[in-house]
Amino acid sequence: MILEMKVPSPGESITEVEIAQWLVSDGDYVEKDQAIAEVDSDKATLELPAEVSGIITLKAEEGEAVMVGAVVCLIDTKGQATNPSKSKIKIASQVETTSSEPISQSPVEKSSYATQTPSPAAKKIMNEKGVLPDQIKGTGRGGRITKEDALNAVPSMGTKPDWGERSQNRSKLSMLRRRVAERLVDAKNETAMLTTFNEVDMAEVFKVRNKFKDDFLKKHTVKLGFMSFFTKAVVRALKLYPDVNSMMDGDYKISYDYCDISVAVSGPKGLMVPVVRNAELLSFFGIEQEIGRLAIKARDGKITVDDMTGGTFTISNGGVFGSMLSTPIINPPQSGILGMHNIIQRPVAVNGKVEIRPMMYLALSYDHRIIDGKESVGFLVAIKEALENPIELLMDNDSKKAFEL
Repeated sequence: MILEMKVPSPGESITEVEIAQWLVSDGDYVEKDQAIAEVDSDKATLELPAEVSGIITLKAEEGEAVMVGAVVCLIDTKGQATNPSKSKIKIASQVETTSSEPISQSPVEKSSYATQTPSPAAKKIMNEKGVLPDQIKGTGRGGRITKEDALNAVPSMGTKPDWGERSQNRSKLSMLRRRVAERLVDAKNETAMLTTFNEVDMAEVFKVRNKFKDDFLKKHTVKLGFMSFFTKAVVRALKLYPDVNSMMDGDYKISYDYCDISVAVSGPKGLMVPVVRNAELLSFFGIEQEIGRLAIKARDGKITVDDMTGGTFTISNGGVFGSMLSTPIINPPQSGILGMHNIIQRPVAVNGKVEIRPMMYLALSYDHRIIDGKESVGFLVAIKEALENPIELLMDNDSKKAFEL
């Protein structure tokens, strides 16, 4: 029996995916539920498992975009697993016995790319640019110069300096990365984005964290990081300034009575923003546990569309990479994103005296169509107040209860 494997729908509104990588080769024996391919959608990378056991025949190339529901491979359920080395001998034997033409044993000469004939379209472009065939390395079959080669060629401007061996690599962006690029451009072009800044003294957060982090780790087996403080401060500020927790929908404003916080994390496929659901209901432990779980999934390439769908506000912590100051880009259709940055010991004035304090810059990028300057500045000041007075404003003056110790 030959089973046609079709691309399953990875999520609502997704109609096309890209074969990022085949994990098996044509003719391999695969087991049921074995991962046979990695598939990129515009939101996540997913593994495609074999539906049955058998010999696989691939019907799509790596990097090829295919529609949801399209057949990407066939599996012959009557096929049996064989020794790989014997399989190769068997295949070679079949070629020798079935071919009607003798197989030449003489080596095939590689033709120089400089002697290859350009395609008609490439030739026209080369003539217009004044580029000779020997100045282009063809990437087509057999070294043929393609239209793309001609478009990328740079005309010589006289004697070329001897720069030694220089190369370049051209690779197609993953569908996920292309989608991220589109969304970032859309955010710049379709929103009235503005950024406001402030700074926060992290001394009190350091003091509280250093005092309780060992007990926290011992009880919860999860480290007490800074992200739970940031998230708690954001939730408090969103309640004080609900317009920041809203979105534009045409001529309407959609407001939310819950806080689904998107947290920007870096994974092998690029930037991802999984969502911490109902952050307003979570404790410090609950936030640290959930962020840790999502970060591991992103790192291992197991993040799903559902993990990244939704979100009413985003936190981006560029400080972990050493960023001192930046203007984060809104994650549409959200209306705001908070950028956290590197914590640096700096001299500041405290009660009329100069002291060295752990300072961090805050940046709030927001959609000015829905959030006014008063709300944006007030929101950022609320974040600052909460981080500079964490026991009072984030823990109701009971840090042990807040940390569940």
